[in-house]
This record gives sequence, structure tokens and C-alpha cells, in this order.
Amino acid sequence: MARPKIARKSTIVDMTAMCDVAFLLLSFFILTTKPKPSEAVPIQTPKSVANKFVPDKGVLMISLNAQGNVYLSTADNSDDRDKKKAMLQDINQRNNLGLTDAEIAALVKQPFIGVPFAQLKQQAHLTNDQITAKNLPNGIPAQDTTNNQMIEWVRAAVAAYSGSHMDLILKGDNVAKYPVFKNILTAFKKNDQFKFQMVTNQANVPQGTDLYKENMNANKSSKM
Repeated sequence: MARPKIARKSTIVDMTAMCDVAFLLLSFFILTTKPKPSEAVPIQTPKSVANKFVPDKGVLMISLNAQGNVYLSTADNSDDRDKKKAMLQDINQRNNLGLTDAEIAALVKQPFIGVPFAQLKQQAHLTNDQITAKNLPNGIPAQDTTNNQMIEWVRAAVAAYSGSHMDLILKGDNVAKYPVFKNILTAFKKNDQFKFQMVTNQANVPQGTDLYKENMNANKSSKM
């Protein structure tokens, strides 16, 4: 007796629900993703094979742009903001700037300091959106060895961070002139700060070098 033939039916998968979920996820990521904001101080850093990251606490960063202008900032957390406040109070008292508590509080909230001592009061009245290298084109004086205000800022920072760890970070543009860079190093040395880190762009390790072989061996060990 012949076996009855079972009619073959095509399998239909309803993709409607999956498409709905995919579009919901896509909409979620589009709405929640924040584009990278433009840098207040555009700096093209040199390349390096180093893979360390800038700490998010206990940081004093000195930025040097292509024009040789110097800007100072701290990490954005409550502890570092307290240290920044102490620095500003120190600078205000030593230089008789006449900054009010409200003006110091405004400077603490701003992303960086980028003016000579005498203009800190004017910077305090700018909004955070106005704190850019374009609106503060002169930076902190450090181009002239006779008026290197970075010496005072580093001294104030060392005093503010006394008893706690402070990482000195230098973020310099690839085409910045050496004399200003040297004056920043002078500010470090005069305050007995002989250790600092440089911000660089990540570059691939050249093949065949000792570091390349070390990284390859480390990767092999991690896979075993």
C-alpha cells in the first residue's frame, strides 16, 4: 500500500513584531545618543602608542593650543571643584584681585581658566557657553619668562591638593612652539613638580618592535 503523500506547506515567519522591535531600538539609540561636543580649546595632540587613560579624579590639566595660549582646568567632580575653589581663593588673596564669593563660585563651575589674573573678574561673568578659546584668545600668561603666571597657578594647585594625590596632565598641540612649553615646565620645576603626563592620540604599535612582541605575548597568554 502506497504511503499517503503529505502536502508540503511553506513555512511563513511573521517578521512584523521583529521589525517593530528593531525600529524601537533604533529610535531609542538615536534619541539617547549625544553627539560629541566641539572642544572649547581645539588641540591636535601628537601620536603615541601609550594606552593609559586620563584619570577622572585628582587631575590638574594644562592645555596648550596651536597659538601658544595656555588654559587650566581640573577634573569635573565635587572633590576637584573644592580644590579649584581653594586655588582661586589663594590666587585672589595673594594678588588682591577683589573677587567676591559669587565670582569665585562662578569660576569654579566654568570648564577652565583662560585669562590673566587681572581679567578673572571679567571671566567670572561669562556663561559656560562663552568659555571658549575664541572668546578667551590670550589664555594664561606663560609666553614671557618675566610674566609666567603658571608658576602661581601650579603653586596654588600644589597647596590645594596638599595631603591628596594630584596628577599633572599636559595637553599640548602638535604644532605648539617650544618656548611656551618650556615655560610650563619651568612652572612645574619651581614648585618641585617633576612628574607629569602627556595627552596623546592613540597610534598602532609598529610591528616587530619589543612592545609589539610584548603585546602579542600578552594576548596569547590571555587566550590560554
